[in-house]
Amino acid sequence: MNSEILGISIIFLATVLLAFPLGKYMGKVYEGDKTLWDKLFNPFDKQLYRLSGIDPSRPMNWKQHLTALLTINLVWFLVSMFVLMNMGWLPLNPDANPGMSADLAFNTTVSFVSNTNLQHYSGETGVSYLGQLVLMLFQFISAGAGMAIAAVVMNAMKERTTEKLGNFYFYFVRSCTRILLPLSLVLALIFLFNGMPMTFKGKDQFISLQGDTVQVSRGPAAAMVAIKQLGTNGGGFFGANSAHPFENPNYFTNIVENIAIILIPIAFVFALGYVLKRRRFAWMVFAVMTIGFLLLLIPSVHDEMKGNIAIAKLGIAQPLGSMEGKEVRFGSAASAFWGITTTCTSNGSVNAMHDSFTPLTGMFAMLGMMINSFYGGVGVGFLNFYVFIIIAVFISGLMVGRTPELLGKKIEAKEMKIAAIIALLHPFLILAGTALSSYIYSRNPAVYTAWLNNPGHHGFSEMLYEYTSSSANNGSGFEGLGDGTPYWNITCGVVMLLARFLPIIGPVAIAGILAGKKYVPESAGTLKTDTGTFGIMVFAVIFIIAALSFFPALSLGPIAEYFGMK
Repeated sequence: MNSEILGISIIFLATVLLAFPLGKYMGKVYEGDKTLWDKLFNPFDKQLYRLSGIDPSRPMNWKQHLTALLTINLVWFLVSMFVLMNMGWLPLNPDANPGMSADLAFNTTVSFVSNTNLQHYSGETGVSYLGQLVLMLFQFISAGAGMAIAAVVMNAMKERTTEKLGNFYFYFVRSCTRILLPLSLVLALIFLFNGMPMTFKGKDQFISLQGDTVQVSRGPAAAMVAIKQLGTNGGGFFGANSAHPFENPNYFTNIVENIAIILIPIAFVFALGYVLKRRRFAWMVFAVMTIGFLLLLIPSVHDEMKGNIAIAKLGIAQPLGSMEGKEVRFGSAASAFWGITTTCTSNGSVNAMHDSFTPLTGMFAMLGMMINSFYGGVGVGFLNFYVFIIIAVFISGLMVGRTPELLGKKIEAKEMKIAAIIALLHPFLILAGTALSSYIYSRNPAVYTAWLNNPGHHGFSEMLYEYTSSSANNGSGFEGLGDGTPYWNITCGVVMLLARFLPIIGPVAIAGILAGKKYVPESAGTLKTDTGTFGIMVFAVIFIIAALSFFPALSLGPIAEYFGMK
């Protein structure tokens, strides 16, 4: 057991140590500073701009940035719908997988465009290799777009007055070519040499240990797994995701994938310090995020290593902890660590079945998505945290009787209204979706019996988790839920769309409005935002607004299930 704790401690420390230099490099990339890779990537970037007819030096205001973001996503939405619905006759389909229905193609397209990667299908049978490649492209596009928008907000936070906040396409292309692509190549090679398949051949025939002849799916998995983890996408090549031996062959690949999940989200915090030239502010943000992350992680690891209460009542020893739904290759601690890591970010990949977590671990996984700002997804995780900073500054200013200011810009009613709407949108989408589904199910459970494999409190948790995952752009699930139906495809798709783009529009609008205001240098009476006191204030705001909003729903689900087992 001690070795398991040591293992996950090393993974986390290694991630932070790697994130610090990566964050500095990312800051240089977004600032346009010279890096060692300029000679290699500059010609490639220029070719992309030339082919696209884009002038990366043309400055854009915040509205133009959002227009560019939404236009890119609309174009790729249409391309994806066409490919996914027509895979049956399109090339690169050696296993003859059929095209998707319209509702499933809608859900899948929205899922990958929004960086959610919620999968209501199994990759082996539901998607052709061409479909997988298109979805892999979206994993670059959605991650790069989120990183670009975060770069816009960081640019707006600088201490000066301006309407121009850089160029979206400049940030977008550099996010993909300078950060995501090189790291993905390195990871893909590591995975390839550890036995992960990378081929366009179809299923292969194997003889099992029992002597049975079985057909085993394969494909270009190594490339997709690399970007799914680095871009906090999470969509698996295979249905079992990173619990599948072809998608996560051994404990070493488990370590590498786990590091990749939170590497860029943490690095973004250090990039913020570089861009703003405020390292203390970045460390405050990192400290709040990390404390929140650890408060979810530590009890989850403890619960999974302790074992399942119901099984213990039967007199069955659990020396390895609660191993239901877990891979023996990884164990209970590494599974719980992955579970919290993937839900605190918007990754959503799994190396164990979350539906089999003990009740409180399932609750902490949901809380990570409900709060959605302890590291969060690449780029957008900081945007969520930025909203809480705005609210904390406003409340702090009122408490001391001063006009609220953030980095020399006065926060007034307009910015506060936007921040409040965005902060309340997330709970609304989750709770409204869960309430509607619970009502429909309760009216005629015999008709909708396929929805839930587990009735009662756990069944409620399955529905709550699905909408939480959709709204947090996460994509993981309590897979006891029968989600491959038109109802779940459409409702989850709508939630994913709203939860992806409105929380981006809000922070960008706030940042753009603040950037255009007159810059006022800090004075002795200015609220310091790089102190531990302000960090406590931000944490309190997150706890009150995000966590407590969900307490009644959690009481009906995992908390009630926990006390029902005792």
